[in-house]
Amino acid sequence: MKRILIMFSALAFSTGALADECASASTQTELNTCTAAQYQAADKKLNQTYQDALKRAVPAQRELLKKAQNAWITLRDADCTFMSSGATGGSVQPMINSQCLADKTVEREAFLASLLQCEEGDLSCPLPPGN
Repeated sequence: MKRILIMFSALAFSTGALADECASASTQTELNTCTAAQYQAADKKLNQTYQDALKRAVPAQRELLKKAQNAWITLRDADCTFMSSGATGGSVQPMINSQCLADKTVEREAFLASLLQCEEGDLSCPLPPGN
């Protein structure tokens, strides 16, 4: 339960922060650039958390985590391509795609971060507790 609360708190905080960062953008090009930067920042944070989770995983789990992460990336990219398809060819499409990528990446990072908060005896959490 604690893990779920941490995950949703992080997700709620980051989504609001992402929206505020682009508030001063005044052109579509600026919005596209800003949302792309937001996605890159979220992806960087996700990659660090993913590396931390890989280090925490026992050897038998590492391949499973890699497989899950690759499947998630494929799903995220397909979802965001679909979500931005209504604006195909328009100047807003890159912004819609980047915002989708950022939102889903923030959500995944929060999920992986919650796995790093496993407590001793929590059988619903696959990673061993930290030292």
